Amino acid sequence: MTETLFLTSEEVAGLAEPAEYVAAVRDAYRQIGEGAPAEPRTKLVNEEPPGFLTTYAAVLPETGAVGGYTYSAGFGERDAWFMTPLFDAESGEPLALLDGASMNPFKTGAAGAVGVDALAREDARSVAVIGSGAQARGQLTATATVREVETVWVYSPTKEHRESFAGDMNQALDASVAAVASAAAAVEDADVVITATNASEPVFDGADLEPGAHVTAMGQYDPSKRELDHETIERATYVPDLRARALHDAGSFLSALDAGVVDEDHVHAELGEVVAGVEPGRTSADEVTVFDSGGTGIETVAAAHLLYEKAVDAGLGEPIEFAPASEALTGE
Repeated sequence: MTETLFLTSEEVAGLAEPAEYVAAVRDAYRQIGEGAPAEPRTKLVNEEPPGFLTTYAAVLPETGAVGGYTYSAGFGERDAWFMTPLFDAESGEPLALLDGASMNPFKTGAAGAVGVDALAREDARSVAVIGSGAQARGQLTATATVREVETVWVYSPTKEHRESFAGDMNQALDASVAAVASAAAAVEDADVVITATNASEPVFDGADLEPGAHVTAMGQYDPSKRELDHETIERATYVPDLRARALHDAGSFLSALDAGVVDEDHVHAELGEVVAGVEPGRTSADEVTVFDSGGTGIETVAAAHLLYEKAVDAGLGEPIEFAPASEALTGE
């Protein structure tokens, strides 16, 4: 039998700081850019009751971890459960099983911040946030670790939500955070634009982007949904988390592709290739860049391993046992 650590969402909540997530995720993308394997999500949809099962995975040999996410959403309970198995990259043995719910905004936010760090101008100081939920908070908090954010404008359709977001983030960050009444007002003059929504249609007009702006879009991992319009995709140096995902479920890119606005060669590089220096990122101050972050096993495995190591140091978790196949199948 192999002893494995089970970690609850409550145990891993607060174990790591945003900057630690960003450092772990940046290194993970570097490994992928240098050839480590990762696959985009698979999504199995159930019609009745409506729900889906999603999985994705990555191997991070230098981190020493293999794993990914498996989660269900919808079905009869109309909720979601995030299970994160983590294996040792050397032996293959299971290291941990994490309830991944509480780490979700932090690891996704870290991926967005790595995109900002790799593609936004070094002097970027102003941020527009479209969305006001947990993912928007995670994105902004992580972004503030890679740029000296001075001004933030947030828009979401519900006035109370955007004002609550602005009030909370004003206290959390060393920046001026204000709610605005439209997406156009948020995007105007913004150096970095973050979209964190579940919208099916574009959430701002690409014509409103300032020259030199960077966009991180993280709510478009469904072929039928798109946060970004055709103009944004066409204008931008387009960088997805994984090249294969751009043609699989990146709704904004697929819509622009179907409309004939761009072709497949419009994919400039994967984020890992830019982080690893295999491909260039931004090449001019006026260039518009997009990081399309649909969620991968890359940030998941990196974050899970970070939390696992911290949990071991803190004496957290419940040991559980797994039988290796050689033992379970033979009884020996």
